[in-house]
Amino acid sequence: MTIFILSSLLIIGLVLFLIEVFLLPGTTVVGIIGLLVSLLGVYYAYISYDLSTALWIIGIAALCNIAVIWYGFNSKVWNYFSLKSKMVGGAFDGRTEGLSVGMPGIAVSDLKPIGKATFADRIFEVKSENGFIEVGKSITIIKIENNKIIVK
Repeated sequence: MTIFILSSLLIIGLVLFLIEVFLLPGTTVVGIIGLLVSLLGVYYAYISYDLSTALWIIGIAALCNIAVIWYGFNSKVWNYFSLKSKMVGGAFDGRTEGLSVGMPGIAVSDLKPIGKATFADRIFEVKSENGFIEVGKSITIIKIENNKIIVK
């Protein structure tokens, strides 16, 4: 019965420590509980067996813990916890290709100061330099910055 209790405490402590490392990293509660259960197993080994046997049990438990942690880090399990893809895109995504400064267009909606305008049969969102421009008025591109089209 003593060996069952001792092995149960040491295995439960190891399993809780592994749960902390691999499944719930950063919580520390599960890891602390696992450490306490392992220390309880070590204490139980000292009170149940003589000193040399207790030291052998502690050494074997420590080797098992180190071996499992070493295997965990070398098994590439951490590759599943990190994002490998990259974000593509940015501020300039080509929406204003084909437009140039000085190009004429027509306001499709009221520009207050932002609205819609058509240039070369395509509709774009534009910003007026001087404030309000009514629908149907002729406009001209005066500046293009990234995806912003400034008109007058």
